Amino acid sequence: MSLITFEDIKNNKEIKTYVEAGDEHLRIKGYTKHDFDHVTKVGETASGILESLGFSEREVELAKISAYIHDIGNMVNRQEHAQTGACICFNILTRLGMEPEEIAIIVSSIGNHDEEVGLPVNPVAAALILGDKTDVRRSRVRNNDFATFDIHDRVNYAVEEANVKVDGVNRSIELVLTIDTSICPLMDYFEIFLSRMLLCRKAADFLNSKFNLIINRTKML
Repeated sequence: MSLITFEDIKNNKEIKTYVEAGDEHLRIKGYTKHDFDHVTKVGETASGILESLGFSEREVELAKISAYIHDIGNMVNRQEHAQTGACICFNILTRLGMEPEEIAIIVSSIGNHDEEVGLPVNPVAAALILGDKTDVRRSRVRNNDFATFDIHDRVNYAVEEANVKVDGVNRSIELVLTIDTSICPLMDYFEIFLSRMLLCRKAADFLNSKFNLIINRTKML
């Protein structure tokens, strides 16, 4: 067995192909972008959270690895993509020779990142949930025709600024959003994202931290 690094994962042709295929399938189905920008941003947020909260260097790297491959299951189908992706990643990581203990962390993190059935089952899983569910931004919208926006397009497009702020001393994690309410009423945001924000709260609790959602300078959660 060997130590598999984030760079090993990032430069792996098979993984690149599957991430691209998953994003292409979602493009055809009309979903927002789940491309390399998304998985990279999720990884930066997830690893930054663990680093700020004092977790080990290897746990920080495992969060980046998990984030980079967390949406591979979309190449099969959006439905149950977290569980499908976990199985695919198990096979890939096993063939690459990763330590079983680390495979278990990554696979369980990927399998639990979706809000329908997911739970923070380890620190990496908690960080992945927070990284994934806080990636809401205008640049993820593919549709160029505002007149045909669905609610997901409107919610993402309305976000003018989004920042995740981590206070390691006071152990708090904040998602701070600036939303153009002329594009998307706050009720639309909560219709789409309330379950995701509640999962973020569970993830923060697992990390012995508090999660706050602040929209247009008002604390919402």
